[in-house]
Amino acid sequence: MKRSILFLLVYLSFGFVQADLLDDISTGKYHASNAPMMTFAEDDEHYYQLSGDSMIVKYSLRSGNPTDTVFHVGDTKLSKIERVGGFELGPRERFLMLYTNREQVYRHSYLAEHYLYDIHRKELRRLSDQRERAVLFSPDSRYIAFAAEDNNLYVYKTDFHSVVAVTQDGEARKIINGTPDWLYEEEFGTRLLFDWSADSKQLAFVRFDESEVKMFDFQMFLNPDFSSSPMELYPSSFAYKYPKAGEVNAHVSVCVYDTYYMNVKTMNLDTKNCYVPRIKWTGAADQLAIFRLNRNQNKLEMFYANSKSTVCKNIYTEEDKRYVDFMQIDEWRWLADGSLVVVNETDGYRHLHLYDKTGLHKKLLTPGNWDVTALYGVDEKSQTAYVQTADEHPARRNLYAVSLRTGKKTLLSTEKGIHQAGFSPKLKYYIDTYSGTEKATCVTLYENSGKKVRVLHDNESVEASWKALNLPRKEFIELTTDEGIHLYGWIVKPQNMEEGKKYPLLQVQYSGPNSQQVLDRWKIDWEYALAAEGYIVACVDGRGTGARGSEFRKCTYRKIGQLEVADQLGAARYFGKLPYVDSERMAIWGWSFGGYMTLMCLSADQPVFKAGISVAPVSDWRLYNSAYTERYMRRPQENFSGYDAGSPLMRAEKMTGNLLLVHGTADDNVHIQNAYLYVHRLVEAGKQFEMQIYPDENHFIRKGNSYKHLYQRMKLFLDKNL
Repeated sequence: MKRSILFLLVYLSFGFVQADLLDDISTGKYHASNAPMMTFAEDDEHYYQLSGDSMIVKYSLRSGNPTDTVFHVGDTKLSKIERVGGFELGPRERFLMLYTNREQVYRHSYLAEHYLYDIHRKELRRLSDQRERAVLFSPDSRYIAFAAEDNNLYVYKTDFHSVVAVTQDGEARKIINGTPDWLYEEEFGTRLLFDWSADSKQLAFVRFDESEVKMFDFQMFLNPDFSSSPMELYPSSFAYKYPKAGEVNAHVSVCVYDTYYMNVKTMNLDTKNCYVPRIKWTGAADQLAIFRLNRNQNKLEMFYANSKSTVCKNIYTEEDKRYVDFMQIDEWRWLADGSLVVVNETDGYRHLHLYDKTGLHKKLLTPGNWDVTALYGVDEKSQTAYVQTADEHPARRNLYAVSLRTGKKTLLSTEKGIHQAGFSPKLKYYIDTYSGTEKATCVTLYENSGKKVRVLHDNESVEASWKALNLPRKEFIELTTDEGIHLYGWIVKPQNMEEGKKYPLLQVQYSGPNSQQVLDRWKIDWEYALAAEGYIVACVDGRGTGARGSEFRKCTYRKIGQLEVADQLGAARYFGKLPYVDSERMAIWGWSFGGYMTLMCLSADQPVFKAGISVAPVSDWRLYNSAYTERYMRRPQENFSGYDAGSPLMRAEKMTGNLLLVHGTADDNVHIQNAYLYVHRLVEAGKQFEMQIYPDENHFIRKGNSYKHLYQRMKLFLDKNL
């Protein structure tokens, strides 16, 4: 009896330690922070940084020593604010744009009160009597364009401190000027679509007419002020425009406002049933670059619009039998003679190309069977481009200087892992944010030659406290599925594994187009806590994921959920044959696209998983937004069979194993409608399952105690079923 009690006490003590570890991981104790945000000065030798929430200080870049306090909340004229939420530096460094009282709108956008601060005069002025959604200085700092919460664009004149309305037709749920609708913000990754000409005389913007876009709404159940009342007797609702696959999108047009004539002209370009993901002035007089993407997103065109005549001329066209990666256009660089350094994947990999000012292709600048994953800048004087690549291995990222003349690559980074760079305005310096599986994020300043200047920020204490736990380590692996597909992955095993013993396995994945989970980076997630308790945790990036060229990335086109599922099942069968894996106790889990994959894998014709956890899944692509879904699947009207084959709803009766389905009721991205419809199909098919609902939570389930609770809930589910 005494021995049994002692064993029980030891077991319970061990269990509590592991529970604490899971809580510590899920609450971010071992998360590596980045350096505080830095804003480079125009001289390449200084930077500005927010100190706390009350001061903005100017520092020497090389030494890190402060040189000036340029703003303090207690030392301003005209107006006062209590705290600073963030700031932008105006051209020529005369003004700061400060914001406070920020309220998040969607993933990227927010409303806030903005204040203009004159650094020399210490004068602080409120930009308008509304909250602003986006602001932009003109190159000469004489104007500030801003999009207000009434969906209109305005221009603030810094010489006279007066405001002129650029548009007056803005209306909620109908007309938006200058800022994106929900769809553009979520799928084209932007929160403003207006731009100043180089001479500061013209403001181009995209106008959205979403009148015909259908509404979607969901209920909000909780009282935001829980202290006054823990419940709402009558739930409120949140409604917004959300175009689903095959449905009507907002109509967009491109307009230009002239600050002298104070008029608006619409560019003469057919944008019906198209996207305009970006606009950008080229630097040439009256020349606006407009990027147009057809609805199927397999044809990208760039037009040069004459802002005076409104005539548009096609300069660049890229077509793909599948789809074009629109994000690459953010990295294009115009050179002084009008030529362009372009990033595209027309040769099968993502590379730099040189085009002349007429759009004629001149040469491929970075040949090779590997992807350029970022272009940071082009120094015309030295004819050098600075890039990030996946040339060594899909799981790693290197930094290079590339000669535009010869194509010679000079390696700037040395440590194996993930390197990301941010260059100063004149490209004299760069900040390298580096991490590896065994190295917590370290932020370092370098000269553009690769010479180290100083460490700006490290996470040595986080790394030391993590390594002191002496937990299992992540191993990178390669495997070939029974279909002959070569894949990359990682695995975390329990320490001191017993010979002959078989362990349960959890397969982690996301699997979405151009994503990667198998990366050599610092990311402490629950796989380590699970491995400490006797689980094996593995992750494999299947077909459709990134950094392996266009064919590997795009082969899932029109058949989302088929090849990706085949690869996860193939990986599971590979793991199941390992002598230390119990093939009868394997589970899969994922979030968002990964949650969708969990549902698909559990309803495979030949299932291999005993259990699955699906968080915020799409249950049928007809329920998801138009831009994302149609990029990879085309419209449902064109691809009925593909939508049906990739639909968990259509396969619910085949679902096997134990399922934990998780969703937030206020998910504006993947609506809880997905979960409810899937539940209905499971019920009708007589399938039992478990479900966890988080009231008023969005796609990330991060409010209050929810995230911690979610990981505890998932751990209990795995313990019960594996």
